[in-house]
Amino acid sequence: MNSTQKMTRRKFMTLAGGTVFGITLPGVFVKLTDKENLALASDLRADGRTRIPPGQHAVKALIDMGGTQGPGKNPGWKLHIHGEVDNPMTIDFEQLMQLRQADITCDVHCVTGWTLLDSKWRGIQLTTLMDLVKVKKTAAFVIFEGHAGYTSNIPVNEACKKNVIAAYSFFGKPLPQAHGAPLRALVPDRYFYKSAKWLEGIKFTVKDEPGYWERGGYSNSADPWREDRFQ
Repeated sequence: MNSTQKMTRRKFMTLAGGTVFGITLPGVFVKLTDKENLALASDLRADGRTRIPPGQHAVKALIDMGGTQGPGKNPGWKLHIHGEVDNPMTIDFEQLMQLRQADITCDVHCVTGWTLLDSKWRGIQLTTLMDLVKVKKTAAFVIFEGHAGYTSNIPVNEACKKNVIAAYSFFGKPLPQAHGAPLRALVPDRYFYKSAKWLEGIKFTVKDEPGYWERGGYSNSADPWREDRFQ
């Protein structure tokens, strides 16, 4: 199947059961009880939205959603920042550590229906990297480039939020290999497939470039509170 072909939601749901386009939930995951979930679901964020978006259920641990893993932290790893920027650059992990760091506590939401509350991350805000490479005014989108050709995309205005980071630490420890080490994108206010793992590049573009799951039929906006799961 042509990965760039658009599909209707009905067709996508028919195909997703046993093909490459289906995001499935591997193994057994530990949910909060219905009572606990219901109590938390009534909590509100500072922006007035519910902490647990519609159709989500809180879990007790970050779930490994698979993917083609990168080589992990090694001396050869580098991050390429390019596209609509005045100062494109390639930086290694040690250089990344010299930049201003950010500690983020946030909730993350997977399109499969789970939400992890109060997850703790450390990394570099996207705005710090944007200032470093001097993003041009013509740039309207950010393309996260992961290992093995995986990409995800968000608008620049989403990337400018304080809680959007390139993360290398999870709950005070190095990011596990299964969750994207040495570096992953973290975009808490969008479904988790926007938070590309095993990050190798960040590209700024004039035009949008839908990522791997978006080309496969998932929503380009990926807004959990609107339940934008599919096209």
